[in-house]
Amino acid sequence: MKQSEFDKFAHEYAELHRANIAASGEDPEYFAEYKIRDLRDLCDEAGRGGLPGRILDFGAGIGGSVAHVRRYFPAAQLTCVDVSVASLRIAAQRFPGAADLVAFDGSRLPFADGSFDCVFSACVFHHIEPALHVGLLAELRRVLRPRGLIMVFEHNPLNPLTVRAVRSCPFDENAILMRAATLKGRLVEAGFTGATARYRLFFPRALRLLRPLEQWMKWLPLGAQYYVFDTR
Repeated sequence: MKQSEFDKFAHEYAELHRANIAASGEDPEYFAEYKIRDLRDLCDEAGRGGLPGRILDFGAGIGGSVAHVRRYFPAAQLTCVDVSVASLRIAAQRFPGAADLVAFDGSRLPFADGSFDCVFSACVFHHIEPALHVGLLAELRRVLRPRGLIMVFEHNPLNPLTVRAVRSCPFDENAILMRAATLKGRLVEAGFTGATARYRLFFPRALRLLRPLEQWMKWLPLGAQYYVFDTR
């Protein structure tokens, strides 16, 4: 998990991402928003006494989720953490004052135990060496309050279009995709006990009229992405 690997793409990340997902018919904002909308739906579904007051965006990059967190969680205090200082500087320019932006060393998060009500991570772990996953997930569990929610999105290696997109993407050159069952197992190793996976993104824009069906397809391991969630 090297800062230099992310810094070198920071200034061109948005355009590279836009070009890479062009075949879907959507732009990066569509993919960023649906994840935060799913997070809001999951918080509402859990119904554990209100929305999270403090949210940690782990691997926030250039701040792709910031505007959407502000929309779906307007009262929340958002903290964005990343190893890429260059990416965080861009996030600060894009969204001044909208979030606390914190760099970390890729190992230990600079927060006290139980600091956050919710931890969110969007397609970050495939960039991280697998041997480091359990330790980082344990760190996320440490900074999560009791009964706090963790939600981790990842690309699905069982979807051939996803695999093709990752292989052709410059900033995914060292990506290692993992199945949902693997990520669930790593959460368990990190101390979580009830990890659940749900699959997303079954239809491109050309078939968007079918997207309402996706709410009944989250069990089907063919979506382009998936998320795993649990509580501490």
